[in-house]
Amino acid sequence: MTDLTFSYFPGCSQSGSAEEFGLSTEAVCRALGIELAELPDWNCCGASSAHMTDDLLSIALPGRNLAIAREEGKDMLTVCAMCYSRMKIAQARILGDEAVAREVEEVVGADPRFRGEVRHLLDVLVNDVAFPEIRKWLRLPLAGLRAVPYYGCLLVRPPEVCCCDSVENPTDLDRLLALLGVDVRPWSFKTDCCGGSLSLSRTDIVEKMVNKLLTRAEEAGANCVVTACPMCAANLEMRQKPGKLTFKVLHKLPVLYFTELLGLAMGLSGVEEWMKSHIIDPMPLMRETKLLSH
Repeated sequence: MTDLTFSYFPGCSQSGSAEEFGLSTEAVCRALGIELAELPDWNCCGASSAHMTDDLLSIALPGRNLAIAREEGKDMLTVCAMCYSRMKIAQARILGDEAVAREVEEVVGADPRFRGEVRHLLDVLVNDVAFPEIRKWLRLPLAGLRAVPYYGCLLVRPPEVCCCDSVENPTDLDRLLALLGVDVRPWSFKTDCCGGSLSLSRTDIVEKMVNKLLTRAEEAGANCVVTACPMCAANLEMRQKPGKLTFKVLHKLPVLYFTELLGLAMGLSGVEEWMKSHIIDPMPLMRETKLLSH
């Protein structure tokens, strides 16, 4: 394997509303030998409000983190799809336009011209650790889980900062889940938007978008959804109850992070604690499939 030492940008959600994502990320990385050195004094990347409010702010917020990463001298790793997108876009703007770079430098008081790589954990697992190495660590085949992989918008768009193997039909998450023994269900909505940026301002639109995704997931035969985005996860979980009235979603679909399932397949401790943090309780499914018993 290549060097697996990174400056880690944990992001806000992983220490709050998506704590299970952060904990499972750290556990999986620790087991696989991916060294995460948390970026010192990091700040919010600005997703999703800043980039809709002020252009300079949308670049300066991630730009400050890029400046810190530049001083640390290592590639940066993120796990949140929103953080990944904001960092990549800001880096492209800063390195591609010297006027933008100077403006951001003046605002943040440090040089934001970070020339290292900004990586997403899914990309690192698939392309650096690689499946043969991951397979050595697997202890529990995840038979019984029928999942639709949900990439959402920000791992695949815009194409110039995409971390996956395809914009329209990515397969990185599909292949990782299949490696874990999951029955990966084919569906045509893996990169459709869930309406995350409209969650508070236009809940009527978001409800329709999310409920379409849930309906199509069930039509694909899924008993869970797997994602890499805290905003997508929150949207898909919180909107399920109204969806039963509008789109006749008959079953609650647990929404799980890919790191949780990887940790489960690796037999890591802490999995049941991660599961307790979900709005839609995944434990009935875990007991039904005999993957967890408590």
